[in-house]
Amino acid sequence: MRFPPSFLDELKARLPISDVVGRRVKLKRAGREWKGLSPFQQEKTPSFTVNDQKQFYHDFSTGKHGNIFDFVMETEGVSFPEAVERLAGLAGLPLPRTSREEEQREHRQKSLFDVMELATKYFEQNLASNLGAQARGYLSDRGIVPSTNVEFRLGYAPASRYGLKEFLGSKGVSVADMIETGLLIAGDDIPVPYDRFRDRVIIPIHDQRGRVVGFGGRALKSDVQPKYLNSPETSIFHKGSVVFNFHRAREPAHKAGSVVAVEGYMDAIAISQAGIKSVVATMGTAFTEEQIATLWRLSPEPVICFDSDRAGVAAAHRSIDRILPLLTVGRAFRFAFMTEQKDPDDLIREKGVEAFKSVLAGSLPMWDVLWEREIAGTDVRTPDKQAALEQKLYGLVRTIKDPNVHKAYFRTCRMQLASLFWQIGRGKASKDDGPSKLVRDRVKISKDGPRYGLQRVLLGMLVHYPDLLDEKQDEVFRLQFATELQTFWEALHQLLIDEEQLTVQLIYRRLGPSFYETLESIHGDEAEGRPRGYRLFRRFPILKKDPPRDFISRCMDHFIRIIHLHQMDDDIARVQFEAGQPGGDGAMEQLVNLVNVRHETHAEIQAEGLILAEEANVLTRIWSPEPASLQVSA
Repeated sequence: MRFPPSFLDELKARLPISDVVGRRVKLKRAGREWKGLSPFQQEKTPSFTVNDQKQFYHDFSTGKHGNIFDFVMETEGVSFPEAVERLAGLAGLPLPRTSREEEQREHRQKSLFDVMELATKYFEQNLASNLGAQARGYLSDRGIVPSTNVEFRLGYAPASRYGLKEFLGSKGVSVADMIETGLLIAGDDIPVPYDRFRDRVIIPIHDQRGRVVGFGGRALKSDVQPKYLNSPETSIFHKGSVVFNFHRAREPAHKAGSVVAVEGYMDAIAISQAGIKSVVATMGTAFTEEQIATLWRLSPEPVICFDSDRAGVAAAHRSIDRILPLLTVGRAFRFAFMTEQKDPDDLIREKGVEAFKSVLAGSLPMWDVLWEREIAGTDVRTPDKQAALEQKLYGLVRTIKDPNVHKAYFRTCRMQLASLFWQIGRGKASKDDGPSKLVRDRVKISKDGPRYGLQRVLLGMLVHYPDLLDEKQDEVFRLQFATELQTFWEALHQLLIDEEQLTVQLIYRRLGPSFYETLESIHGDEAEGRPRGYRLFRRFPILKKDPPRDFISRCMDHFIRIIHLHQMDDDIARVQFEAGQPGGDGAMEQLVNLVNVRHETHAEIQAEGLILAEEANVLTRIWSPEPASLQVSA
């Protein structure tokens, strides 16, 4: 059974050889290649290599090598037609019918490639002649040198309506072939078909085998629209399956291990001329599945370079939606955005190729671009809007078919959502000027800040009310104080153990001189004109009125919970880092749980602080019908 070369090429394009081999051999990435144990004989050290860019495998232990068809024939013991049939099934391609008509069509395509080659030579000759002077000037102004014109086979289509038509006719090409290749514009309302490309710089478009299949034409006059004119879809030119400059970029991309995809032909030509040979251009702003697969044949992680304007960002976003379902382990994309509204060739011409390399060095992983797309301008301050964002992101992640990649994206998504919602919660707390109304209204902590100021208040209260120390010790042990305060708490707790009945006087007497400074800071010894505990009273003035023990106890519980909330913020930051590391699944789950508990705890503290603040107001009115206003410093 004979298969058209175009069908075999399509199979190779759709099936990376690592995918085919990976169904039988466990492969691991090794630089630009994959390595594994030989499928042809027993071995302990991997000597079997696979290269997606070359679509080739080689087994050093046996000397066997070949493409996807060779591998299936070798490992499954089938004939070439059977191998093609199995691979076609894997790729989801129907087998071509080998009819006389099919053979005629294949022969016909060969003749059409010949027509395109003749047209390319015609355009090249025009560019080099007197007719192409203006076109050469345009290319020179764009920074394109003559050797690049030759390398990319650039040409010129004169303004004549019939120049190409007459040239091809003199070579025996029929008008029907000219129309079928898209070189002429024809139709029922057009009596005489005429040249499609007129007064334009011509850029040949090649297929993966290096054959000219279409053209792009750049208008020389600014008032001519469209600025760029492409060949229409033909039997040999399918825009959605072609990547400009693929056949030249294949080998440089393999050597560099990377490839850059830009939007315009001229950008790709300028970048290549500047020394970055592994560059291609898309046939439009929206990727097709075929183009995505083609780019992965060049590099496991192509860098797509778009303009930073609204159209470029929109094109990147559309591309992401096309790419997501196709992601597999070892195959991804990065995105780079031009700055200052410049095209790559403008940037290279003005600032040199290093400036463009800096843009590429700043490329972003696809997830970062997707995340920014979804949260930009999104209000997620309320639970229902947070749920909507969460649902949308999870829906996008679910489109990823590869289970391992899906799992990794889902983990990252959950982690960043948890982090985002946590930051929002912290922002709300910040806007409230403190963790609770009681602290805002009644506690002066400006000198130390909320975190350490409350630690000093709590420890000062434990000194002043030692009868509550035994009751609170378990909760206090869960807290992590500042270094000097932690040492003080441990000494205070030891006193509780050593003494049958602890009093304020005993604390001052038994704690050594090394703790005097801390004790003075958090509580304050009595002196002429000031009572013992005067520093604590300054921080929490209501204690000067000797409020009920139940109120004092609940205030202490409240401060313990606030200090514990601060520690939870530290834990979340730590676990957030761990969740982003390899193997961070467990940390990610812990992060989500911590954030949820943090939200609940914060809400409870707010409600609790409101109740305590109201009780404090009532107590103040009892002591003084017209209380003096309290200075608040949070």
